[in-house]
Parts: sequence; C-alpha cells; structure tokens
Amino acid sequence: QVPLVESGGGSVQVGGSLSLSCVGSGYTLSSNCMAWFRQAPGKEREGVVQADRTGGTGYSDSVRGRFTIARDDARNTVYLHMNSLKPEDTATYYCAAVPCWIFRRISRGPPEVQEYTTWGQGTQVTVSS
Repeated sequence: QVPLVESGGGSVQVGGSLSLSCVGSGYTLSSNCMAWFRQAPGKEREGVVQADRTGGTGYSDSVRGRFTIARDDARNTVYLHMNSLKPEDTATYYCAAVPCWIFRRISRGPPEVQEYTTWGQGTQVTVSS
C-alpha cells in the first residue's frame, strides 16, 4: 500500500559510509523525478539531493561531494550512497517522488518539500563519534 519503501538505515561511526535504498511498490520510479530529504529532531525537513529522469542531479551544499544518488530503473530502485559521514548527518531520511517530464532537467540545487508529492515512511541514520 505504501508506494515508496526505504531501507538501509542504521548506526555508523563518524567518517563511515552507509547506503540507503528506496523501492517503488506498485509505483514506477522511472516516470518520476526522485529525491532524498532528511529531518533531524526539532529541525525542518531539508532537501538532500534530487534526480531527473535522464541523469541530472542537484545536491545541497552540505552533502555535495560526500553523498551520491543513483537510479536503477530495472530494479525500480533509487539509492543514496553516503560517505564521510558527520554527526550532523544524523536524521530520518525520506525518499520522495513526483511525476515529471522526460525533458525536465535538474542540474543544480537541492529539492524542495513542496515540489514532491509521494513519500516513503523514512529510515533512521545515526552517526556517532
């Protein structure tokens, strides 16, 4: 019933790596722009990275160079690969989708909450020192 299902969250040491997965359930991700958001306790939900349908991406300044979004249409899955993790990366991470045109071009900048319409339940990432 839930269209997007995240997995892969957990605890990791500072400087470590972690990969998250988002699988479409009865929902074809290839027809959508995809994004990852995160929310720490007491903080607003913030955009981390988004991807259009043809390889274009936009990252937040805080994760650029450390995080990478990847799409595997054959598996109806998107990934968030996180490296060099910091304590401030601790948050609940959410996968999100919105139908978008094939010619929609994302080249810079993080996603905005208001632009995405379909959401997963979230997965917790904790970075400890």
